Amino acid sequence: MTTEPPVPATRRPRGAPRGLLLEAARGLFASQDYRSTTTREIAEAAGVTEQLLFRHFGSKAALFREALVLPFTSFLDEFGRTWRVAVLEEADEEDLARHFVGQLYDVLVENRGLVVTLLASEALSEEEIADTGIADVRRALTGLGRISAEGMDIRGTRSSRPDLAAYSTVAMIAGMAALRSTYFETEQPSRDAIVEELIQAILHGFLHRQG
Repeated sequence: MTTEPPVPATRRPRGAPRGLLLEAARGLFASQDYRSTTTREIAEAAGVTEQLLFRHFGSKAALFREALVLPFTSFLDEFGRTWRVAVLEEADEEDLARHFVGQLYDVLVENRGLVVTLLASEALSEEEIADTGIADVRRALTGLGRISAEGMDIRGTRSSRPDLAAYSTVAMIAGMAALRSTYFETEQPSRDAIVEELIQAILHGFLHRQG
């Protein structure tokens, strides 16, 4: 009787556990609040041990920061650089709006758990706010507020709180990214249709939009 040769164990490629943990964390933080999500749940969803989670990230807060906060703050930092180049080159305002709205919408759809946690951030301690990176989100939004003020100054628009325009814009995009399933259930508009509506609302308002 012949015996079958042993099947070699499949090994995950280098970096695979880290990617699996990030993906699992994004999914769980999007459906549960930060405090309710445990490292054991994340590890189980990723198919790895909890020990491996701590080896890669050290803590739940650090995992949250890398999985959800970093993509958001990195985008805002990148947009700040894009904005300064656009001002020097006198780029088209609508092209710049499309770049900002489309990419921010995609970032927030991919990382809905950040929106969920920000909505409940008043319940977090100062230590949790610092450790999870929510303080970094606030600093990035402050930078966006400065861009809004610069833009109004260039256009000759006056406002006692120019930062509110930036925050309102982010809130509108974040709300659509986080709540679209509530609004539309199973028959959701396409991503492009949603982004176009957001762009029109931001550039022209709801009563003075282009046809």
